Amino acid sequence: MLYNLFDYLKDLMDFPGMGLFKYITFRSISAFILSLLIALFVGKRLIYKLADKKIGEEIRNLGLEGQMGKKGTPTMGGIIILISLLIPAILFGDLTNIYVLLIIVTAIWLGTIGFMDDYIKVFKKNKEGLKGKFKILGQVSLGLIVGLSLYFSDQAVVKIPANQGIEGAQGEVVSQEEFGEKISYFVEEKNTKTTIPFIKNNEFDYSFLSPGKGDAKEIGGWIIYILTIIFVVTAVSNGTNLTDGMDGLTTGISAIVGITLAILAYVSGNVIYANYLNIMYIPNTGELVVVLAAFIGALVGFLWYNSYPAQVFMGDTGSLAIGGIIAVAAIIIKKELLIPILCGIFFVESLSVLIQRYWFKYTRKKRGTGERIFRMAPLHHHFQVTDVDALIKVPLRPMPEAKIVARFWIIAILLAVFTLITLKIR
Repeated sequence: MLYNLFDYLKDLMDFPGMGLFKYITFRSISAFILSLLIALFVGKRLIYKLADKKIGEEIRNLGLEGQMGKKGTPTMGGIIILISLLIPAILFGDLTNIYVLLIIVTAIWLGTIGFMDDYIKVFKKNKEGLKGKFKILGQVSLGLIVGLSLYFSDQAVVKIPANQGIEGAQGEVVSQEEFGEKISYFVEEKNTKTTIPFIKNNEFDYSFLSPGKGDAKEIGGWIIYILTIIFVVTAVSNGTNLTDGMDGLTTGISAIVGITLAILAYVSGNVIYANYLNIMYIPNTGELVVVLAAFIGALVGFLWYNSYPAQVFMGDTGSLAIGGIIAVAAIIIKKELLIPILCGIFFVESLSVLIQRYWFKYTRKKRGTGERIFRMAPLHHHFQVTDVDALIKVPLRPMPEAKIVARFWIIAILLAVFTLITLKIR
């Protein structure tokens, strides 16, 4: 909003400091600081209000150490994250940028779905919350909105280095001069390409999977691409939701992922860095850095209260929104195929639930035993118990919650570093 306001006023008046708002770095730092301060100060007041109204977490006894001591801890703290994210994003972001608008819509959309789920659990005393089919419908609808927006928006374009696609391509080669360096780019107004890790000239086009030729093949490629977007949004938002089972676990990992996405967004939206790294140059994605900086600040501020022992839980209000923001940001910068690496913790947590459920059903049907692979799923709970028979028998002793969270954070950092390294490992 401030960016747009000062951009409008630049021809009418001029005062010291006005030009700072045109710099992404200045607005990103400002967004981070403001979101952090909002989370710290508004969060404290909101936690008191949630506690006064007895909006606390209902704990199902799973026999985990210290679990029942969390009963009554204020939940729905995702509201803190959303407020801390949205205010700086609206103030410092370019509200004419389609990518900024998509992140804001994602936060509000999935935050609302999560809020409905938490409201039913807390106020209606229904432990099941919002029915799963309604959650899936909301996630699928959001994925469809994101996909169609990228299809119809004139801003959603990709420029590929000229040496990667001129032969047989349709379009024109243009030159862009920046910082005294002249770089030629082949302009594709629209495409369904994405980045494949570890492959040289690593662009994959979803239209390759589409039958037919010409326009039919292109339309088929967009249909496949939009279906992929729907799957990614649904999978990642559910993955963060499943991971949200320990104090600070999802919050810390999401902050690490957010920092990585901000770096990727910055280099993808900068013509010099994109050319140096030999990756797709995606104009306008630099504005994502501002929103992601607010996202990181909101998470760090929330972690102040959510770290062990937690004073507040984010609930589905926060976890679904966080997952959606991560998914949509990765899709925008054409890095959705890196999600299994970057969001490896979320991926493995989701996988552990699926494996556990289907193996238990299979062995109960075939052998009548109902065996487990993990002592408990999602995976983070597996490390907390030792008195449950399962195929995987390590660790031999239960681990404290704080140690599990810290080690998962370390793994998330390693995965983030590895994700960045894939830009040069081809």
